[in-house]
Amino acid sequence: MNKYQKTESFDPTSLALLQKNYREIIEALGEDVTRQGLARTPERIAKAMHFMTQGYQMDALQILKSAVFDEAHRDMVIVKDIELYSMCEHHMLPFYGRAHIAYIPDKKIVGLSKLARVVDVYARRMQVQERLTSQIRDCIQEALHPLGVAVVIEAKHLCMMLRGVQKQNSVTTTSAFTGEFEKQSTRNEFINLISAKLS
Repeated sequence: MNKYQKTESFDPTSLALLQKNYREIIEALGEDVTRQGLARTPERIAKAMHFMTQGYQMDALQILKSAVFDEAHRDMVIVKDIELYSMCEHHMLPFYGRAHIAYIPDKKIVGLSKLARVVDVYARRMQVQERLTSQIRDCIQEALHPLGVAVVIEAKHLCMMLRGVQKQNSVTTTSAFTGEFEKQSTRNEFINLISAKLS
């Protein structure tokens, strides 16, 4: 019988440094890092951190530009409810939620999956939600030069849920707009469409 072996690729120098530091952190908290349940925890955390911050090794602009197509379509394109998971740079605790993206093409459209990939690129970094929202908007604007871009993110932050004020049901909403979406009528259409539940 073949033994299962998970294959992952991480920078060995960075991984070794992270493992050493996490071992020291666990010990500083008063735990025995040699006991069975914790023996491999520094390695696991190091690999998890590499995975959760892999956006630093990705180029969102190139991802978008790899799937741009000429098209005469000039009406709003929306991809909503894109799952996102990120890491608050203030407390290194996760925040998670949904991104809603729209753009109005100007002779160029992009493969829809690439919009979700752009969300992942910027989310998989040390972040604040406000910057994440703007980075997604700016990348789409630069890659496509559309008539307008709209990004809305709704997220829950574990730094508010687990510590500090400990508010379990609070949701943070951020938005960023360019071009046509700065007009109230266009923005309202976008908000109505992402709020609607289609049967």
